[in-house]
Amino acid sequence: MSNFFYGIEDLFVNVLFAPYDFFRFMDSWWGANSINWIFSIIGFVAMIYWMQQLNIFNSNGEEDKSISSHSYL
Repeated sequence: MSNFFYGIEDLFVNVLFAPYDFFRFMDSWWGANSINWIFSIIGFVAMIYWMQQLNIFNSNGEEDKSISSHSYL
């Protein structure tokens, strides 16, 4: 069973996170953290989109505003 977990470790360390090894040795903080900034921007844009969609459903009156969402409450 330990070989299974060593296989998972090998997959992540040597394959999936291999591009991060390139960024680790850069001299620039901005260059090394560019992927983090890109993911943060994507997450922020997704949050803005989600809030706009919630606002659309709220304006149309389609939102369920009942006090309890479950029958047992």
